[in-house]
Amino acid sequence: MQLLKNLAWRYATKKFDSKKRISESDLEKIKEAISLSASSYGLQTYKVLIIEDTEIRKRLQPKSWGQSQIVDASQLIVFCNYTKVEENVIDDYLKLKADIQELNIDDLKGYGDFMKSKILELTDNATKNWTSKQAYIGLANLLVACAELKIDACPMEGFEPEAYDEILGLSEKGLSVAVIATIGYRSEEDLTQHSRKVRKPINKLFETI
Repeated sequence: MQLLKNLAWRYATKKFDSKKRISESDLEKIKEAISLSASSYGLQTYKVLIIEDTEIRKRLQPKSWGQSQIVDASQLIVFCNYTKVEENVIDDYLKLKADIQELNIDDLKGYGDFMKSKILELTDNATKNWTSKQAYIGLANLLVACAELKIDACPMEGFEPEAYDEILGLSEKGLSVAVIATIGYRSEEDLTQHSRKVRKPINKLFETI
């Protein structure tokens, strides 16, 4: 299974080669892999920012515990979750579903009403928690896609979400940062690449009931 070899190859890259850039064709593949991620109801309640602007990344670095990956990696990927999911989000999805699957939108009313009954009753905190989880599923696909392409990546929670929201102007767009990742190519100076991967034994991680 090549996937297992790819996952064994990848690691959370701590130091990137700032001179190496990801090709546009590979970046498009990564974007498509994220787009194909599973999500609750298929709503994709998050947005992905691909940040290449040097000045923005310099502003974000101090708000990311000063980590060098923020400025040295080829791209900084910011997964932003919706802070609210209102009726129009569901309606827009139903219209898209009807168009793509060539369905009569009236036949989807029951499904739409069911989603609205479950989603619109959530508290603000519950909504943010739910939508942020969807973003993490997208992050997982990014990591797998990068591993297959032999592109290095580092998922990161070491940052100040409120500062990111302010610098990127996310609050007024109904978004908040859930998690970030840097992608590119490892530096030869990154000693972490030589460390053996540490994981619990399979029989400790899994239990059949």
